[in-house]
Amino acid sequence: MGTLLEVQNLKTHFVTRSGVVRAVDDVSWDVSESETVALVGESGCGKSVSALSIMRLVAGPAGRIVGGQILFKGRDLLRLSEEEMRHVRGREIGMIFQEPMTSLNPVLTIGRQLTEGLEIHLGQAPTEARRRAAELLGMVGIPDPERRLTQYPHQFSGGMRQRMMIAMALACKPSLILADEPTTALDVTIQAQILELMKDLSRRFGVAMLIITHNLGVVARYADRVNVMYAGRIIERGTARELYANPRHPYTLGLLRSVPRLDEPRRARLDPIEGQPPDLTRLPSGCSFTPRCGFAVERCHVEVPPLREVNTGGHVSACWEAENLDRARTAART
Repeated sequence: MGTLLEVQNLKTHFVTRSGVVRAVDDVSWDVSESETVALVGESGCGKSVSALSIMRLVAGPAGRIVGGQILFKGRDLLRLSEEEMRHVRGREIGMIFQEPMTSLNPVLTIGRQLTEGLEIHLGQAPTEARRRAAELLGMVGIPDPERRLTQYPHQFSGGMRQRMMIAMALACKPSLILADEPTTALDVTIQAQILELMKDLSRRFGVAMLIITHNLGVVARYADRVNVMYAGRIIERGTARELYANPRHPYTLGLLRSVPRLDEPRRARLDPIEGQPPDLTRLPSGCSFTPRCGFAVERCHVEVPPLREVNTGGHVSACWEAENLDRARTAART
């Protein structure tokens, strides 16, 4: 599989009264054709800003992309004009936003919001676009699609609105879909349905997907590769199987230990990560995770660890103690 999207040394900053927030700080990762990649981390770590940077939707004037490249099919999206970028959004890269009710226009019908992209990007006539819109609603599991096209977003349930967002993202047959916390506002049963739907449609149409989430259960089932973010940086990367079986960063280990597991005894205690994420305007010297890390050594306080290979298969970690974390895993079992 060829590389579809390659993010190189991306930096996105927000200028505030308190200082410069380095929301995305020299981040590099990639997505191959037909692959599902996850961005994982706590709220505020830079996941959503990374996706908005790809779509060039970072809100100015406070927010701006100050460095790096975003190569999509060999083109640097940061060098495209706004008119050229409008042709990329929706047509070549689709996006499923975190909260559909704030992403949909409350005064336009479902049908109009689905057909608009088809008419603009694919040049379809209104009747053809409406027929395609009905097909899309049926494809994502919304019953009686012809009638639903005449309704408004407030007449849809949360799960149905999210299904409509998936239909909008797939409408123009893009090569890549960015899914930003696609199941946050849904109950557990509906979450599973939406994720299975996304997985099925991705495989059926060969669409690559970037899933942004803090839910490690989602990552285990649906992602091929995982990028773990903390304080605006990638701190560990590897295949989902390798990362779960052999985490090599204390933050990743902490995320895994804070999630209940069915294969552990019920009496096993969940261990939350102590402390709070750092202030991105005043990052500590050395490793940003040091104040919350139980395995920090003196070097962690003064030197920023680079991403380096810790296992074969592209498994990398930004931790000076990556090779010594087996003792942490042993402690987790006792």
